[in-house]
Amino acid sequence: MNSVFETFAFFVIFSGGAAAGYFGRFLWLEKKRREFEADARNLVAESKKEAETIKKEAILQAKDSVLQMKLEFERESKEGRKEFQNLEKRILQKEENLDRKAEGLERRDAALGKREKQLAQQEKDLVYREKELDSIIKEERERLENISGMSAQEAKEMLLRSIENEARHDAALLVKKIETEAKEAGDRKAKDIISLAIQRYSGDYVAEKTVSVVTLPNEEMKGRIIGREGRNIRAIEASTGVDLIIDDTPEAVILSGFNPVRREVARIALERLISDGRIHPARIEEIVEKVSAEIETSIREAGEQAAFDVGVHGINPELIKLIGKLKFRTSYAQNVLQHSREVSFLCGIMAAELGLNEKQARRAGLLHDIGKAVDHEMEGPHAAIGADLARRYGESHAVVHAIAAHHEDIPAEDVVATLVQAADALSGARPGARKELLETYVRRLEDLERIAGSFNGITKAYAIQAGRELRITVESNVVGDADVVLLSRDIAKKIESELTYPGQIKVTVIRETRAVDYAK
Repeated sequence: MNSVFETFAFFVIFSGGAAAGYFGRFLWLEKKRREFEADARNLVAESKKEAETIKKEAILQAKDSVLQMKLEFERESKEGRKEFQNLEKRILQKEENLDRKAEGLERRDAALGKREKQLAQQEKDLVYREKELDSIIKEERERLENISGMSAQEAKEMLLRSIENEARHDAALLVKKIETEAKEAGDRKAKDIISLAIQRYSGDYVAEKTVSVVTLPNEEMKGRIIGREGRNIRAIEASTGVDLIIDDTPEAVILSGFNPVRREVARIALERLISDGRIHPARIEEIVEKVSAEIETSIREAGEQAAFDVGVHGINPELIKLIGKLKFRTSYAQNVLQHSREVSFLCGIMAAELGLNEKQARRAGLLHDIGKAVDHEMEGPHAAIGADLARRYGESHAVVHAIAAHHEDIPAEDVVATLVQAADALSGARPGARKELLETYVRRLEDLERIAGSFNGITKAYAIQAGRELRITVESNVVGDADVVLLSRDIAKKIESELTYPGQIKVTVIRETRAVDYAK
């Protein structure tokens, strides 16, 4: 019993304890529930507040966006309206311009229509008048052709031929008349014609020889001429004033210098030194001094001999020396001293024929190229230099003027000057006097024949007398007697304008008529 009771009591106690525990658990859970509910309410309240805040912010942003869009729309609408207004204005202006242009075109069309009507009427009138004129001209032409017995084209050709033949005939007669009057005008007129004809042939070009060659007995002599450290060659160049060139040319040395007298002194001195064998500075100076004295004597003697040969006396000794120096000058391979003597003789002959002072003419001819003796020592053309030297040494005004004018540097004032020009041209232009390259010579002959063949009516053309004469034959049925004069003059003028040549060229035109028959 006791055990049952104890068990029951334990059960009751245990049940009470469990109930108490469960109740406590319930109270704790209730408390937690209430806390959870409070937290939930707080969370809901906060969520509502945040949602409200977000909602308000969203509403504000939406309003702001709407406002911005509204402003942007208003701005774009305003710009669109402005652009539309501008476009509308431009369209209105274009419409106004088009209206004005349309009005102008209408007025112009009306004026053009009126003008076209007038032009059409005028054209009709012109066509009618042209027909009338053509009819009148045709009637007059037919009447004239009936009267003359030939057509208009035939009459025109005949008239042109008649005018051409008459003009050529008159021109030929005029040329013949002028030449006849010139020939019959007297001595003074003839002298003037000679002056005009000869002056163009003078030339002022001088080609000098500037190099002399000295032959050597052997190649060893070159070393002796050079000397130790070149002292011998320096002594030769210093004493003579020329350049001594020693190159690979076998057994020869070259003397180079513009002054022909110094070059001649150097040549003779070097030849004597080579033959003597003693080559040193002192001996070089001694030989050069002796040769210079000999050359001076030779120059003076050459000048005196030239003056004696042409019969001219009383020339200043300084001019005599200058005349002698011309012996060492050349012009186109023609010795200037010999040329001066020829000019002097020619001047004397022509002066004697014309009844002038023969001695004065010879004197001027001998001295005319005296300026070439010093043309490397004084500046200026040799004619002016020669005139100045002649004036300085007491020559007459006529001689001085003839020297100054012999190359047309100044106009010729008297007959003596003209004679010197003519004699100078004759001496330089005679065949063989001056050297000319073969190619140039052949080309000049070909050009002469070509120029002659370029004219109408020429059958044959020959350059003869070394190119001094051009002989031409013409067709007698094409070129008349009066035309021959004009043809020769035209050919001569064309030669003068196209070619360069020494002296003068004679143009001879030959026209002949041959009649051939046979006796049967």
